[in-house]
Amino acid sequence: MPAQTRVRPSARYTALALTVPLALLAGCASETDAGSAPSASPSDTTTAAEAATVTPRLALTYDGGIQVLDATTLETLADVELDGFNRLNPAGDGRHLFVSTAGGFRLLDAGTWGEPHGDHAHYYTADPELTDVTFAAEKPGHVVVHDGRTVLFDDGTGEIVSFDSAHVADEDLATRELTTPSVHHGVAVELADGRMVVSEGTEEARTGIRVLDADGKELTANADCPGVHGEAVAADDAVVIGCETGALVYANGTITKVASPDAYGRIGNQAGSDESPIVLGDYKSDPDAELERPTRVSLIDTRTGGLTLVDLPSSYTFRSLGRGDDGEALVLGTDGSLHVLDPETKALVRSIPVIGAWEEPEEWQEPRPTLLVLDGLAYVTDPSTDTLHAVDYAKGEVWKSAELTVTPNELNGVSGEAPSHEHDDHAEGEGDVHDEHADEEHQD
Repeated sequence: MPAQTRVRPSARYTALALTVPLALLAGCASETDAGSAPSASPSDTTTAAEAATVTPRLALTYDGGIQVLDATTLETLADVELDGFNRLNPAGDGRHLFVSTAGGFRLLDAGTWGEPHGDHAHYYTADPELTDVTFAAEKPGHVVVHDGRTVLFDDGTGEIVSFDSAHVADEDLATRELTTPSVHHGVAVELADGRMVVSEGTEEARTGIRVLDADGKELTANADCPGVHGEAVAADDAVVIGCETGALVYANGTITKVASPDAYGRIGNQAGSDESPIVLGDYKSDPDAELERPTRVSLIDTRTGGLTLVDLPSSYTFRSLGRGDDGEALVLGTDGSLHVLDPETKALVRSIPVIGAWEEPEEWQEPRPTLLVLDGLAYVTDPSTDTLHAVDYAKGEVWKSAELTVTPNELNGVSGEAPSHEHDDHAEGEGDVHDEHADEEHQD
């Protein structure tokens, strides 16, 4: 069964009180009807102040809400109450984050943005707020941002929605919508020319990927990827998807299987960089472990299809992987250090002590130290001491630390920059063309 794709003004982009399951709106006309009128754009109701320079901000979840902090001073700017276990995802426009919560992907306005003006930009700040705008989903899953496009995946329905990242908060946002043949915990990546890499699977098993063109037609596929999970994009639009037996690399129109050296060699979390053709991944080799604490990471070369395993001084978790501005591979270890790898030489360049030694909790939802790389700094949380640390990974030192008023769980952030890419929607006006959350698979 081929994927279905539609491009139309977003009838399912609604105020939270009017949220309707995406599947019920798939047959709506392109005009937004009165029953699902879009809410006001967050920027329409926000009082802005011009800033002298770009102002990156952080957001962290805790049991009962979300806090927004200034990424430079580490000062808390806002505290938003929100019940439940909430997850944070980039929206792609440098200003907003998606909160995966009950009802779907809800838009958090971090209150910092840039607006291009000729050969320069103007920067603004406002009070952060959790908006009433939501993208409805039964089970909000992966959010992938790449090359100016944002893709949302609903694990409960198999619905995929993509759009221009720069216009995520617009009332008349145009979307591209697809439905996978079977519901599964999946992921999708959209490339600049409209090609879409989509995971393949069912609720029982995930098996591979398909690549669709801008009209939804299958270009190529590969079913040799048991336990599909996670994604990363490297230099030159090479896409890496993790498997329990290695990874799949889609590059230059071809899918290549990169096999693990072990019969079971699971890569479920990846971190890519536009500055590097090599993707950083985790690596687990014990299929019988209830909770494996790996001490090796994988480096996948998208040019050659080669896979190299690198030993680290300690174990790490699914929230430990990041990439530096120049493509450095960063891993937050359970020894409390931030380990910096050169992906080309595979050498451990330095280990930066940041926090005390820690152990991965049994339940993946429990708070653990988390790594976020933003605007040239690596941010590390320490739930055991309720602290946040900004690390200069190039100089090899902790730059600034702050005490928090809550116990941090997830961590994300926005640059405050103007979006660097804006694309026309690939098929606007066309007709229809026909990895570890609730278990280990969802945590990765």
